[in-house]
Amino acid sequence: MSFRKERKYRITISEYSELLANLEKKGMAPIYVTRTVNSVYFDNINYEMYFQSEEGTLPRKKIRVRWYEAFNVFKLEKKVSSIEGRHKSSQDLHQLQKQENICLLNLFDSDYGSLIPVLHVSYQRSYYKLESMRLTFDKNIRYRSLRSNNGLTFDDNERVMEIKVPAHFGDDTIEKNIPFSTSRFSKYCRGVRMSQQISTQA
Repeated sequence: MSFRKERKYRITISEYSELLANLEKKGMAPIYVTRTVNSVYFDNINYEMYFQSEEGTLPRKKIRVRWYEAFNVFKLEKKVSSIEGRHKSSQDLHQLQKQENICLLNLFDSDYGSLIPVLHVSYQRSYYKLESMRLTFDKNIRYRSLRSNNGLTFDDNERVMEIKVPAHFGDDTIEKNIPFSTSRFSKYCRGVRMSQQISTQA
């Protein structure tokens, strides 16, 4: 199992433009076209994955089905956060042909039991590389609760930059290029809070 470090930064629109320009001067270059990313997050009925993420419990998981707007290919992804770092596994869901059928999946996890679809998240992601660092910039983040039938969506006015590096990568290289403090930014947790799923459950 190969672990990696992840660093997240909340940035404003003006910070985004300035940071992008500065990093491009240092040699940062795009590696993919900007894509619209969609994810449906699953949790158990007690929202254990949500609460563990909020509390920073280790180890913990996030489980989601992900697809890209231009491709009709669905993947089941499991993200594990542990003391050693973070690891993501992925498998194609060949049996899944339509987005509407995601909520019909019967998922079970050995740690969390039976899982239900909780939240749909979509956003635009841009992909870059600088030296050994992979950088992504996410904007136009939108959440929709799958536990409610009202169909309401919630727009997040935050933008987020994420850096992924090998687990042995030195923090000093990141810090000399990124003049911001890291911050926790879980789209799943923010979406659950913004759609008031937890307060509704109480």
